[in-house]
Amino acid sequence: MKRLSSFIAGVLFGTGLLLSGMANPAKVLGFLDLAGQWDPSLALVMVGAIGAALLPMTWARRRATALLGGKMQLPARRDIDARLVGGSLVFGIGWGLAGVCPGPSLVLLADGYWQAWLFVAAMLAGMGVFNTVEVIRSSRQGQV
Repeated sequence: MKRLSSFIAGVLFGTGLLLSGMANPAKVLGFLDLAGQWDPSLALVMVGAIGAALLPMTWARRRATALLGGKMQLPARRDIDARLVGGSLVFGIGWGLAGVCPGPSLVLLADGYWQAWLFVAAMLAGMGVFNTVEVIRSSRQGQV
């Protein structure tokens, strides 16, 4: 049941990305071009997504277990630190340069865009660098 619900959620997410235009790098870059021919339509998509998530997130905060019985795993931290700001900057710069973010890049892989393959390779390399830095950081903290 868990795999089926994960598959259905992924199909819904991918379909939503395609229908909303979030998997279209030209549309995303038009949204990010505030000084040029700005396309505000993705702002409406984002507001709609926030609105659609509001009720389920409120419900989830009040529960200890998820619908399929697993432990409810919601973010516990609410502070803004240098790592959050730095990660947000890296994400935003990558989004602005490529016109896609991680979810749409995976959708674009299925369409055979070579740029998506390059983006995903760079994203995986970034994840590897992050994991390596985290291992080094945690080992240094253990030595102190």
